[in-house]
Amino acid sequence: MRAAEGLAAREYVGTVSDQLPIFPLNVVAFPGMTVPLHVFEERYRAMVRHLLTVPVRRERLFGIVAIREGYEVGNHEARSMYRTGCVMQLTTVEEYDDGRFDIAVVGRHRMRVLSTDAAGPFLQAEVEHLPVEGETTGPATAHEAARTLAAFESYRGLVEALTNEDVAVGKLPRDPELLSYAMAATSPLPLPDRQRLLESATTEERLRLLRLLMEEEARVMRVVPSLPATEVARTTWNPN
Repeated sequence: MRAAEGLAAREYVGTVSDQLPIFPLNVVAFPGMTVPLHVFEERYRAMVRHLLTVPVRRERLFGIVAIREGYEVGNHEARSMYRTGCVMQLTTVEEYDDGRFDIAVVGRHRMRVLSTDAAGPFLQAEVEHLPVEGETTGPATAHEAARTLAAFESYRGLVEALTNEDVAVGKLPRDPELLSYAMAATSPLPLPDRQRLLESATTEERLRLLRLLMEEEARVMRVVPSLPATEVARTTWNPN
């Protein structure tokens, strides 16, 4: 995370609550993760139009929260969402003549939903901004980061051996907190596991859980090598 963006994110740390637009999705977004979105439903078009009225680009923020039960669109939309999500910054916008948008957004920091309000043109929520953990990491966290990175590289090697294709994930950050998010974002884990990683209370806890999940996935792949290996890098990592 570059210093300027890091400071921008920390402006919200310590804020008890804030009102943000919310976009429920069948995806877990992480800080530093770039998410491309095609926006076609009117409520989310309205959300994008609202964000574009915010004059300061770094303040064009909304929250992505993973859907626990239900769907992203239509009459059977999200019936329940997880409470912990990620604050996202709108970075690029392409608008079509019919009002649809293609946008790209980047994760800033974690948040927790306190309450929701569906009365307006798009869903909003009162959220608590969760603190950046970087300054609290110590030798134990750095040690766990090294172990988890080794497990991640071993897992990548196993995927490459089974698919005969190189798995490129780009340059991973060295900071343990950002590294934990980068590996969580690029590992092909089920949504509930990815949500557990997002909700981890500390960087060290997240790294340990990620290592155990990857080691279990690797064991399964070695026992049943004919299983189709999922591509590791399914999303783009952006160091923000």
